[in-house]
Amino acid sequence: MTTLPLAVFDLDGTLADSGHRQHLLERTPRDWRAFFAAAPDDPPLAEGVALALSSAEDCEVVYLTGRPERCRRDTLAWLARHGLPKGRLWMRPDSDRRPARHTKLEILHRMAEGRKVRKVVDDDELVCDACEKAGFPVIRARWAMSSEAMKGAQGVEGRT
Repeated sequence: MTTLPLAVFDLDGTLADSGHRQHLLERTPRDWRAFFAAAPDDPPLAEGVALALSSAEDCEVVYLTGRPERCRRDTLAWLARHGLPKGRLWMRPDSDRRPARHTKLEILHRMAEGRKVRKVVDDDELVCDACEKAGFPVIRARWAMSSEAMKGAQGVEGRT
C-alpha cells in the first residue's frame, strides 16, 4: 500500500463533459437510464485531465463519483480510453439517493482513514462546501457548464 497523499477527482463536470446529456434531466420524469447510458460518449475536459495527470506525479489519484455502481464498467473504460491515471474508483450504491454532498463526504472520510488528502477536485459547489467544512483542501472545477437540472440532480435528488 502506498503512503502517497490522495488526490480525489470527481468525474461529471470535472474530468468528463456531461453537457451533451444534461438535456435528459430537463424532462419530466428525468431519463436517468439514458443519462447514464450516454456517459461513455462524454468528451474529456482538458483542464481536469491535465490536473489529474500532474497530480499523479506526487499523489495517488482516486476517483469519487456520484454515478451509481451499475456504471462501473463504462466508467473504468472511459478513464482508460482518455489516458487518466489508474486509481481506485469509488461510486455510490445503486440504491443510494442521498445528495452527493452527503454520500461523497462519507466516502471521503473512509478513504482518508490513515491517509492524507492533498486535494479534492469537484464541480458541485455543495460538495466543495461540505468538503471544506470538514477540513479537506478543495479545488473547485469551474471549467464546465452545468445545467440547472444537473445542479438539482447533484444537490437534491442524489443521482449523480
